[in-house]
Amino acid sequence: MGLKDDIESGVKNILSESWNIIDGRVVPNTDDVKLAGGAVRLDATVLYADMVQSSYLATEFQQRTAAKVMKAFLKSMTRLITTYGGKVTSFDGDRVMGVFIGDSKNSSAGKCALKMNYAVKEIIKPLVTKHFESLKKDGFEISHCVGVDTSSILAVRAGQRGSNDLIWVGKAPNLAAKLSDKQEGKYHSFITSDVYDRLRDDIKKTDGKDMWEKRTYEFLGDTISVYRSSWWWSF
Repeated sequence: MGLKDDIESGVKNILSESWNIIDGRVVPNTDDVKLAGGAVRLDATVLYADMVQSSYLATEFQQRTAAKVMKAFLKSMTRLITTYGGKVTSFDGDRVMGVFIGDSKNSSAGKCALKMNYAVKEIIKPLVTKHFESLKKDGFEISHCVGVDTSSILAVRAGQRGSNDLIWVGKAPNLAAKLSDKQEGKYHSFITSDVYDRLRDDIKKTDGKDMWEKRTYEFLGDTISVYRSSWWWSF
């Protein structure tokens, strides 16, 4: 069978195969989902943490410098996701995705976002700047942005045997990823109204003051409500 016939046959098989969609109680690993017709449905909150200006970092500084900074950022964000009840599901360059499930998934993800802001500002940024004089001389400052949304999602195994992984289909993964590109000045955490409305009061307010500011954004032709925050939560 030639390449064209092989690809054509593969597409036809995927389009015609029956799916066995199960409701998940835990965030699945790749091996938990069948490659042929398998899918797991989750009611989940998705968090994306993205390092700002990583392309500039990777092209204007030594590769080892850029790699160390990215590794430090991603390790810290990964630790926070897992500490606050999420599961790391994928890395995309300088960005990490975490999935939270359960009754407190929105509050856990919202708290994680504020903790991430503290980690970047008070731990990662000072240590990175102190260690790499080249970054300090150039005026480069490590920064980040976090996006969070909640919805029903499907975990689907895609690829071919020996080379496959889970993909995450639904509103939350897409919108959270979009919001992680939104950094606006001092604001580094962005959550949708669906997440905000489900936050515990202690993650919404401190000393009676709301830590989140309501804004509107365009997403797929619709105007949606999003809350942004410049606050951080210390360890």
